[in-house]
Amino acid sequence: MIEEKGQVLGYAYASEWGSRSAFRYTVASSIYLHPEAPKRKGMGEMLYRALLSQLADRGFCRVIAAIAVPNEGSVALHKKLGFSQAGYFHAMGYKFQRWIDVIYLELPLASGNSRV
Repeated sequence: MIEEKGQVLGYAYASEWGSRSAFRYTVASSIYLHPEAPKRKGMGEMLYRALLSQLADRGFCRVIAAIAVPNEGSVALHKKLGFSQAGYFHAMGYKFQRWIDVIYLELPLASGNSRV
C-alpha cells in the first residue's frame, strides 16, 4: 500500500483464483490506484513488483489478472511485468450501466512451473 498524508494512493493484492485444490498455487491479482494519485510515476509498477515478489516467496506458481477493456494503461503495465494474454471474454461483466469485455492475462512465477 502507498499512503500519503493519511490518504491511500494505491494498493495491490491477490486472492484465491479457484476454490478447488488443483488451483491452490494460482492467485488472482488486483491493483488499485486512486484517481488523484500521481500519473506515470511508477507507483503501479512498484506496488505490483512488491506483490509478485511476496507471492513467489510464498510458493505461488501463477498469477491471473482480469482486466475490463479497453484499459490500455492496465494492459501495458501487466505486459511490462511479463504477463501475457490468456483469454478474451465478451460481455463478461456488467458495470457503469453497460456490459464489459474482459481480458485475462497470466504470469508464471519463478518459484513454480514455468510452463505457460
